[in-house]
Amino acid sequence: MKALQELVRPNIWELEPYSSARDEYKGAKASVFLDANESPFNSPVNRYPDPLQWEVKEMIAPVKGVKPEQIFLGNGSDEAIDLVYRCFCNPGKDNVVAISPTYGMYKVCADINDIEYRKVLLDADFQFKAEEMLAKADANTKVMFLCSPNNPTGNRLNKNEVVKLLNGFEGIVVLDEAYIDFSSEPSFSCVLEKFPNIIILQTFSKAWGCAAIRLGMALTSPDIIQIFNKVKYPYNVNILTQNQAKEILKLRFDVDRWVRMILEERTRLIAAFKQLPICETVYPTDANFFLAKVSDANSIYKYLVDKGIIVRNRSKIQLCNNCLRVTIGTKAENTALLAALRQYK
Repeated sequence: MKALQELVRPNIWELEPYSSARDEYKGAKASVFLDANESPFNSPVNRYPDPLQWEVKEMIAPVKGVKPEQIFLGNGSDEAIDLVYRCFCNPGKDNVVAISPTYGMYKVCADINDIEYRKVLLDADFQFKAEEMLAKADANTKVMFLCSPNNPTGNRLNKNEVVKLLNGFEGIVVLDEAYIDFSSEPSFSCVLEKFPNIIILQTFSKAWGCAAIRLGMALTSPDIIQIFNKVKYPYNVNILTQNQAKEILKLRFDVDRWVRMILEERTRLIAAFKQLPICETVYPTDANFFLAKVSDANSIYKYLVDKGIIVRNRSKIQLCNNCLRVTIGTKAENTALLAALRQYK
């Protein structure tokens, strides 16, 4: 990896971050707060939240097997994705390389930040080669984006190729693990110390059942966390989200049970889906969804909408022609989907 100062935008490296009232106060527990121009009424939401969410991070750390200072929390994983561009990529000059197809926000954030986005097409098994990613890079390539398990394909990427990329690229490698809780392989978070150039994205939206609270995680080196903290908005995670996160973190065993139930339903639903006349292929998955090639994705999608059942039509995505992406729901929801599709003509 290049020295961090070589990768960070010069203006960001020199940035003097905004210092909030809650940043400046460090010391004994206080009971009278007259520093932040808050209202003294309507407790507890009248007070600004902890800008660095330390209580939540202290609870997350043992679950993820990392240190609190290796955790960044943001408004969904999308905030961390955007921060990668804002911290490392000079608009109109630098570029990033990403696999394709993959999660669409990587490119959206590139376009917003005026960064060239270079795609490397996956092979027929939805896998990538590190050498192809590296061949696409040049002196202005700051970041590589991977997603494993990948969205919309559902499969996990070959870990040996991921390691090759981490070893072969001198810039930042973002590994999005939003669906890692459903995978048979462990997270790359166990090798954070070995690869200082990796940023691992995870989320409370999937396995933790908290999509509505919009809380994403970036697990990376403390040095990169400090850069993120310089650029993020002062109170980027509100107190309601922080409190809900602390509550769900107390229910870790319930979350484990939910994951087991989803995996059991995934096996059942895929087996039944393969028997449908409309089904041509169900691709391997390590996520809480699967991608299926069907006879006529557009027609089937519209038919299901009329039945009040919503799946995702991915036909316009590279390598996904005539493909539907199906999230694993409850047993009743999955049964309703199958019943509707058995009546499709």
